[in-house]
Amino acid sequence: MTDRLDGIHTLITGAASGIGAACARRMAHEGAQLLLADLNGDGAKTLADELGQASVQADVTRAADVRDMIDMAYQRWGRLDVLFNNAGIAEVRPLLDVTEDEWDRMLAVNLRAVFFVLQGVAKRMRQQAPIAGSELRGKLIQTASIAAYRGGMANMAHYAASKAGVVSITRTAAQVLAPYRITSNCICPGAVDTPMWKKIDAEWSKLESWGIGEAWKRRTSLIPLGRPETAEDVAGLVSFLASRDSDYMTGQAINLDGGLVMGN
Repeated sequence: MTDRLDGIHTLITGAASGIGAACARRMAHEGAQLLLADLNGDGAKTLADELGQASVQADVTRAADVRDMIDMAYQRWGRLDVLFNNAGIAEVRPLLDVTEDEWDRMLAVNLRAVFFVLQGVAKRMRQQAPIAGSELRGKLIQTASIAAYRGGMANMAHYAASKAGVVSITRTAAQVLAPYRITSNCICPGAVDTPMWKKIDAEWSKLESWGIGEAWKRRTSLIPLGRPETAEDVAGLVSFLASRDSDYMTGQAINLDGGLVMGN
Protein backbone atom coordinates (compact mmCIF):
# COMPACT_ATOMS: atom_id res chain seq x y z
CA MET A 1 0.00 0.00 0.00
CA THR A 2 1.23 3.48 -0.89
CA ASP A 3 -0.06 6.75 0.52
CA ARG A 4 -0.46 8.84 -2.64
CA LEU A 5 -4.25 8.95 -2.15
CA ASP A 6 -4.25 8.86 1.63
CA GLY A 7 -7.24 10.79 2.94
CA ILE A 8 -8.84 11.15 -0.51
CA HIS A 9 -12.57 10.36 -0.33
CA THR A 10 -13.79 9.04 -3.68
CA LEU A 11 -17.09 8.03 -5.27
CA ILE A 12 -16.78 5.61 -8.21
CA THR A 13 -19.81 4.86 -10.39
CA GLY A 14 -19.87 1.73 -12.52
CA ALA A 15 -17.53 0.23 -9.95
CA ALA A 16 -18.51 -3.45 -9.96
CA SER A 17 -16.43 -4.58 -12.95
CA GLY A 18 -14.08 -3.56 -15.73
CA ILE A 19 -12.41 -0.16 -15.53
CA GLY A 20 -14.33 0.84 -12.41
CA ALA A 21 -13.26 -2.23 -10.46
CA ALA A 22 -9.61 -1.93 -11.53
CA CYS A 23 -9.56 1.72 -10.50
CA ALA A 24 -11.15 0.87 -7.16
CA ARG A 25 -8.42 -1.69 -6.45
CA ARG A 26 -5.65 0.70 -7.46
CA MET A 27 -7.04 3.62 -5.49
CA ALA A 28 -7.67 1.53 -2.38
CA HIS A 29 -4.07 0.27 -2.63
CA GLU A 30 -2.92 3.89 -2.67
CA GLY A 31 -4.87 4.78 0.46
CA ALA A 32 -8.16 6.26 -0.81
CA GLN A 33 -11.46 5.87 0.99
CA LEU A 34 -14.07 4.65 -1.50
CA LEU A 35 -17.79 4.47 -2.05
CA LEU A 36 -18.42 2.00 -4.87
CA ALA A 37 -21.69 2.50 -6.75
CA ASP A 38 -23.18 0.26 -9.40
CA LEU A 39 -26.52 -0.91 -10.74
CA ASN A 40 -25.12 -4.36 -9.87
CA GLY A 41 -25.35 -3.84 -6.14
CA ASP A 42 -24.15 -7.36 -5.29
CA GLY A 43 -21.07 -6.93 -7.45
CA ALA A 44 -20.27 -3.57 -5.87
CA LYS A 45 -20.70 -5.00 -2.38
CA THR A 46 -18.48 -8.00 -3.11
CA LEU A 47 -15.68 -5.74 -4.30
CA ALA A 48 -16.19 -3.29 -1.44
CA ASP A 49 -15.99 -6.10 1.12
CA GLU A 50 -12.80 -7.35 -0.53
CA LEU A 51 -11.23 -3.90 -0.27
CA GLY A 52 -12.66 -2.90 3.11
CA GLN A 53 -14.69 -0.09 1.55
CA ALA A 54 -18.35 0.96 1.27
CA SER A 55 -20.84 0.31 -1.52
CA VAL A 56 -24.27 1.36 -2.71
CA GLN A 57 -26.62 0.06 -5.38
CA ALA A 58 -27.51 2.93 -7.70
CA ASP A 59 -29.11 3.43 -11.09
CA VAL A 60 -27.45 6.64 -12.26
CA THR A 61 -30.34 7.37 -14.62
CA ARG A 62 -32.67 7.82 -11.63
CA ALA A 63 -32.56 11.17 -9.84
CA ALA A 64 -33.50 9.64 -6.47
CA ASP A 65 -30.67 7.10 -6.69
CA VAL A 66 -28.18 9.82 -7.59
CA ARG A 67 -29.26 11.96 -4.61
CA ASP A 68 -29.07 8.99 -2.24
CA MET A 69 -25.65 7.98 -3.56
CA ILE A 70 -24.18 11.45 -3.07
CA ASP A 71 -25.88 11.84 0.31
CA MET A 72 -24.34 8.56 1.43
CA ALA A 73 -20.85 9.84 0.63
CA TYR A 74 -21.40 13.06 2.58
CA GLN A 75 -23.03 11.28 5.50
CA ARG A 76 -20.07 8.92 5.65
CA TRP A 77 -17.24 11.43 5.32
CA GLY A 78 -18.71 14.92 5.47
CA ARG A 79 -17.08 15.66 2.11
CA LEU A 80 -16.19 14.17 -1.27
CA ASP A 81 -12.78 14.86 -2.77
CA VAL A 82 -12.98 12.93 -6.05
CA LEU A 83 -15.80 11.79 -8.31
CA PHE A 84 -14.91 9.11 -10.84
CA ASN A 85 -17.97 9.39 -13.07
CA ASN A 86 -17.46 6.10 -14.85
CA ALA A 87 -20.79 4.29 -15.34
CA GLY A 88 -21.60 3.62 -18.98
CA ILE A 89 -22.90 1.20 -21.57
CA ALA A 90 -21.97 0.24 -25.14
CA GLU A 91 -23.90 -1.23 -28.03
CA VAL A 92 -23.17 -2.12 -31.65
CA ARG A 93 -25.84 -1.03 -34.14
CA PRO A 94 -25.45 0.12 -37.75
CA LEU A 95 -26.10 3.84 -38.18
CA LEU A 96 -29.28 3.26 -40.18
CA ASP A 97 -30.67 0.71 -37.72
CA VAL A 98 -30.42 2.63 -34.43
CA THR A 99 -33.91 3.00 -32.95
CA GLU A 100 -35.20 5.92 -30.91
CA ASP A 101 -35.30 3.71 -27.80
CA GLU A 102 -31.69 2.60 -28.32
CA TRP A 103 -30.56 6.19 -28.87
CA ASP A 104 -32.43 7.41 -25.78
CA ARG A 105 -31.05 4.66 -23.54
CA MET A 106 -27.47 5.25 -24.69
CA LEU A 107 -27.69 8.99 -24.09
CA ALA A 108 -29.54 8.50 -20.79
CA VAL A 109 -26.75 6.40 -19.29
CA ASN A 110 -23.65 7.76 -21.02
CA LEU A 111 -24.45 11.47 -21.16
CA ARG A 112 -27.52 12.58 -19.20
CA ALA A 113 -26.52 10.59 -16.12
CA VAL A 114 -22.90 11.74 -16.34
CA PHE A 115 -24.09 15.37 -16.40
CA PHE A 116 -26.46 15.10 -13.45
CA VAL A 117 -24.07 13.07 -11.28
CA LEU A 118 -21.39 15.69 -12.00
CA GLN A 119 -23.82 18.50 -11.27
CA GLY A 120 -25.02 16.97 -8.01
CA VAL A 121 -21.49 16.40 -6.74
CA ALA A 122 -20.20 19.81 -7.86
CA LYS A 123 -22.97 21.61 -5.97
CA ARG A 124 -21.76 19.99 -2.76
CA MET A 125 -18.03 20.22 -3.50
CA ARG A 126 -18.10 23.98 -4.03
CA GLN A 127 -19.23 24.49 -0.42
CA GLN A 128 -16.57 22.37 1.26
CA ALA A 129 -13.10 23.21 2.51
CA PRO A 130 -10.08 22.43 0.30
CA ILE A 131 -8.62 18.94 0.19
CA ALA A 132 -5.91 18.54 2.80
CA GLY A 133 -2.59 19.64 1.30
CA SER A 134 -4.23 21.06 -1.84
CA GLU A 135 -5.65 24.34 -3.09
CA LEU A 136 -8.57 22.43 -4.62
CA ARG A 137 -11.96 21.65 -3.16
CA GLY A 138 -12.56 18.67 -5.41
CA LYS A 139 -11.87 16.76 -8.62
CA LEU A 140 -14.25 15.46 -11.26
CA ILE A 141 -13.09 12.64 -13.55
CA GLN A 142 -15.32 11.36 -16.36
CA THR A 143 -14.94 8.29 -18.57
CA ALA A 144 -15.21 9.22 -22.25
CA SER A 145 -13.58 7.23 -25.08
CA ILE A 146 -11.41 7.63 -28.16
CA ALA A 147 -14.73 7.06 -29.94
CA ALA A 148 -15.40 10.74 -29.18
CA TYR A 149 -12.71 11.60 -31.76
CA ARG A 150 -12.12 8.60 -33.98
CA GLY A 151 -14.06 8.60 -37.24
CA GLY A 152 -15.60 5.57 -38.85
CA MET A 153 -17.82 4.51 -35.93
CA ALA A 154 -20.49 3.40 -38.42
CA ASN A 155 -21.72 0.67 -36.10
CA MET A 156 -21.57 2.65 -32.84
CA ALA A 157 -22.77 6.12 -33.79
CA HIS A 158 -24.95 6.60 -30.70
CA TYR A 159 -22.11 5.46 -28.42
CA ALA A 160 -19.61 7.80 -30.10
CA ALA A 161 -22.05 10.71 -29.85
CA SER A 162 -22.55 10.09 -26.14
CA LYS A 163 -18.82 10.08 -25.47
CA ALA A 164 -18.25 13.24 -27.50
CA GLY A 165 -20.85 14.81 -25.24
CA VAL A 166 -18.90 13.70 -22.17
CA VAL A 167 -15.82 15.52 -23.47
CA SER A 168 -17.90 18.67 -23.99
CA ILE A 169 -19.44 18.49 -20.51
CA THR A 170 -16.01 17.90 -18.98
CA ARG A 171 -14.55 21.02 -20.56
CA THR A 172 -17.55 23.20 -19.74
CA ALA A 173 -17.43 22.06 -16.12
CA ALA A 174 -13.71 22.85 -15.96
CA GLN A 175 -14.41 26.42 -17.06
CA VAL A 176 -17.42 27.00 -14.82
CA LEU A 177 -16.01 25.36 -11.70
CA ALA A 178 -12.45 26.71 -11.80
CA PRO A 179 -13.36 29.71 -9.57
CA TYR A 180 -14.57 27.23 -6.96
CA ARG A 181 -11.21 25.41 -7.17
CA ILE A 182 -12.75 22.26 -8.66
CA THR A 183 -11.06 20.55 -11.61
CA SER A 184 -12.71 18.49 -14.34
CA ASN A 185 -10.94 16.08 -16.68
CA CYS A 186 -11.92 12.98 -18.64
CA ILE A 187 -10.15 9.86 -19.77
CA CYS A 188 -10.47 8.48 -23.30
CA PRO A 189 -9.54 4.78 -23.29
CA GLY A 190 -9.22 2.68 -26.41
CA ALA A 191 -9.81 -1.07 -26.74
CA VAL A 192 -9.78 -2.22 -23.12
CA ASP A 193 -10.01 -5.91 -22.25
CA THR A 194 -13.19 -5.75 -20.12
CA PRO A 195 -16.65 -7.37 -20.08
CA MET A 196 -17.94 -4.36 -22.03
CA TRP A 197 -15.55 -5.07 -24.89
CA LYS A 198 -16.53 -8.74 -24.88
CA LYS A 199 -20.11 -7.56 -25.46
CA ILE A 200 -18.97 -5.23 -28.25
CA ASP A 201 -16.97 -8.05 -29.85
CA ALA A 202 -19.92 -10.47 -29.75
CA GLU A 203 -22.31 -7.93 -31.32
CA TRP A 204 -19.83 -6.63 -33.88
CA SER A 205 -18.63 -10.10 -34.91
CA LYS A 206 -22.23 -11.28 -35.33
CA LEU A 207 -23.05 -8.23 -37.44
CA GLU A 208 -20.12 -8.94 -39.77
CA SER A 209 -20.64 -12.74 -39.75
CA TRP A 210 -17.24 -13.24 -38.12
CA GLY A 211 -16.30 -15.74 -35.45
CA ILE A 212 -16.35 -14.60 -31.84
CA GLY A 213 -13.17 -12.72 -31.07
CA GLU A 214 -12.56 -11.49 -34.61
CA ALA A 215 -13.73 -7.91 -34.02
CA TRP A 216 -11.48 -7.69 -30.97
CA LYS A 217 -8.56 -9.14 -32.92
CA ARG A 218 -9.00 -6.68 -35.80
CA ARG A 219 -9.37 -3.71 -33.47
CA THR A 220 -6.36 -4.50 -31.29
CA SER A 221 -4.16 -5.35 -34.30
CA LEU A 222 -4.12 -1.61 -35.08
CA ILE A 223 -2.58 -0.59 -31.75
CA PRO A 224 0.94 0.80 -32.33
CA LEU A 225 2.21 -0.42 -28.95
CA GLY A 226 1.33 -3.95 -30.01
CA ARG A 227 -0.92 -5.15 -27.21
CA PRO A 228 -4.49 -4.68 -25.98
CA GLU A 229 -5.19 -2.18 -23.23
CA THR A 230 -5.94 -3.49 -19.75
CA ALA A 231 -8.19 -2.00 -17.11
CA GLU A 232 -5.07 -1.65 -14.96
CA ASP A 233 -3.54 0.64 -17.60
CA VAL A 234 -6.53 2.93 -17.12
CA ALA A 235 -6.34 2.69 -13.34
CA GLY A 236 -2.87 4.23 -13.34
CA LEU A 237 -4.15 7.33 -15.14
CA VAL A 238 -7.24 7.68 -12.94
CA SER A 239 -5.12 7.37 -9.80
CA PHE A 240 -2.88 10.16 -11.09
CA LEU A 241 -5.87 12.40 -11.83
CA ALA A 242 -7.22 11.75 -8.34
CA SER A 243 -3.89 12.59 -6.73
CA ARG A 244 -2.39 15.95 -5.82
CA ASP A 245 0.11 15.48 -8.67
CA SER A 246 -2.61 16.56 -11.15
CA ASP A 247 -3.81 19.64 -9.23
CA TYR A 248 -2.92 22.04 -12.07
CA MET A 249 -4.66 19.99 -14.77
CA THR A 250 -8.23 20.77 -15.80
CA GLY A 251 -10.38 20.70 -18.93
CA GLN A 252 -8.38 17.86 -20.48
CA ALA A 253 -9.57 14.82 -22.44
CA ILE A 254 -6.68 12.38 -22.17
CA ASN A 255 -6.26 9.63 -24.75
CA LEU A 256 -4.98 6.39 -23.27
CA ASP A 257 -5.06 3.92 -26.11
CA GLY A 258 -1.60 2.62 -27.01
CA GLY A 259 -1.43 5.08 -29.89
CA LEU A 260 -4.68 4.30 -31.73
CA VAL A 261 -5.51 8.01 -31.79
CA MET A 262 -2.62 10.46 -31.78
CA GLY A 263 -3.99 13.87 -30.96
CA ASN A 264 -7.55 15.11 -30.98
